[in-house]
Amino acid sequence: MSDYKLGSIDQIPPGEGREFLVKNIKLAVFHLRDGSVYATQAECPHRQGPLADGLTGNGIVVCPFHAWKFALATGLPVFGECSIQTYPARLEGTELLVSISE
Repeated sequence: MSDYKLGSIDQIPPGEGREFLVKNIKLAVFHLRDGSVYATQAECPHRQGPLADGLTGNGIVVCPFHAWKFALATGLPVFGECSIQTYPARLEGTELLVSISE
């Protein structure tokens, strides 16, 4: 795995997500209100809804298209039939880092 710097966490307000492109992989990166950060695939597997635009709370993201719900830590479905890919994300100070397999 390699770490990729995405910039300051300040570019993602608490409770929101943003989409990033890393090594030709579209990611949705979330900054939860408790300060934690998560990264997942960018699109919902159901109908390709933009997960970065979804609602977050209690460690879950809700797809804005059809309300499928996924656990941000594991990618497992909370409501829906399939899971999503997750990527390790962390902060070093205010710098946001995501790990991607080579």
